[in-house]
Amino acid sequence: MAEAVIPNAVRERMDAWMRQGLKHFIDGKFVDSANGETFSVPNPATGQELTRCALGGKEEIDLAATAAARAFKTWGRMAPAERGKLLRRWAQLMIEHKDELNYLECMDVGRPIREGIAGYVERMAHNITFFADLAEKYYDEAFVLPGYTFYTNRQPVGVAGLITPWNMPQMLSTWKIGPALAAGNTVILKPAELTPVGCTRLAELAREAGIPDGVFNVVHGFGPDSAGAYLTMHPDVKLISFTGETTTGKVIMAAGAPTLKRVSFELGGKGNNIIFADADLEKALDVTMRAAFYNQGEVCLAGSRIFVEQPLYDQFLEALLARVKALRPGDPLDMNTTLGPVIAQEHFDRVMGFIDRAKAQGVQCLTGGGRAEGLPAPFDGGYFIAPTVFAAPDPSVEIVQEEVFGPVVSVTPFTDDEWVLDIINAGRYGLSSVVQGKDISRLHRMAQRLQSGNVWINSWFVRDLRVPFGGMKESGIGREGGMHSLDFYTELQTIGIPTA
Repeated sequence: MAEAVIPNAVRERMDAWMRQGLKHFIDGKFVDSANGETFSVPNPATGQELTRCALGGKEEIDLAATAAARAFKTWGRMAPAERGKLLRRWAQLMIEHKDELNYLECMDVGRPIREGIAGYVERMAHNITFFADLAEKYYDEAFVLPGYTFYTNRQPVGVAGLITPWNMPQMLSTWKIGPALAAGNTVILKPAELTPVGCTRLAELAREAGIPDGVFNVVHGFGPDSAGAYLTMHPDVKLISFTGETTTGKVIMAAGAPTLKRVSFELGGKGNNIIFADADLEKALDVTMRAAFYNQGEVCLAGSRIFVEQPLYDQFLEALLARVKALRPGDPLDMNTTLGPVIAQEHFDRVMGFIDRAKAQGVQCLTGGGRAEGLPAPFDGGYFIAPTVFAAPDPSVEIVQEEVFGPVVSVTPFTDDEWVLDIINAGRYGLSSVVQGKDISRLHRMAQRLQSGNVWINSWFVRDLRVPFGGMKESGIGREGGMHSLDFYTELQTIGIPTA
């Protein structure tokens, strides 16, 4: 089955490439760390070492910042159409190397290949080409007064520090790289230390596409006292875009404050899935399963907190359990696998901690609740958690309130819309919600009163790059998408001139 999806020749070539180890990409060259240090990158599906990666720190960030600042002097003044040609070539190379990138993402993250084979790399490429096009087409404004005219002018900000998470490393990196480079900034990308593989391959394709030296740099490492911390503090880095956990976002904001860095944060979430009694049961289940278990629940938008109106509750719960029990963990490269491993041992322990505490608090575990059993070698050593469903009539418990970031959901019955709104809006997160049913007026009333940056009606995770994306409360700062991205990655200047 795997041969039909990812050709063996591609797998063998990429395996050999990973065995060589990963390096930083600085000023157009792949380089080791100055002190020669490396760190181990795990394969989440087996628990074995996938590759080793150069461990960056202050010296590597200094080198990358110097190169990016120098390159900014020419890249930032280049016509958007010239930048666009290079960016589109880079995107085209992503498509041409689709099998490689899909394979590396599966090995890096453990996400089942069936979830990425249709459209993942295409979305990555679109993240680049969309903003290359937009940077050529946006227009400035002019304001005419008697005897005087004002006009606006957008300038790139400078060196952009991009810190990306481990759950969808390639796609979420290109989501930031596209607008940053299209607007004329230069970039230092710090991928998550758990998933450096795909982003290193993207750097190779950037060089092949002709992206000038210093324009795009990749420095690997950790956060505190490592590459991440030095990137956020570096005086030549003018802005930070970060996707990740809320506590880390607060640390980054504090680190960037002395140099007044502008920040854009997409942080944690506790996604809500509200299902009214008049919802189409099968469609609601389709949406719920995707929202809850896509990428094994390791999605900030995951609809892991399910509220079901009482008349439908028992029927919905019975059908949900049947579907959850049918999920099949296993080899991510097998098209029959429908649930992958969580990312690493540390995260496995974190998710299991939530599960164990919920049980200790008396929350009823209806299925799952432990390590997935019965997997053949080598996957018996992977970080697989059985998909887990809790019945949680009391929404104040931890498993309902906190972001678990794994294949774990809670289901809570309700009879009153105001009660659900109060529960959701009292929480500290506000990233995403789903509302399902047939009464359009009721759906819109609920959606408009939810304190969620993103609300989907009878659907989940449908994205259009033109619309704003971001969170409320502790789920983020700012919005990305369309002109909202270019607003963040540019400085808006006003120029006035007398005309009389």
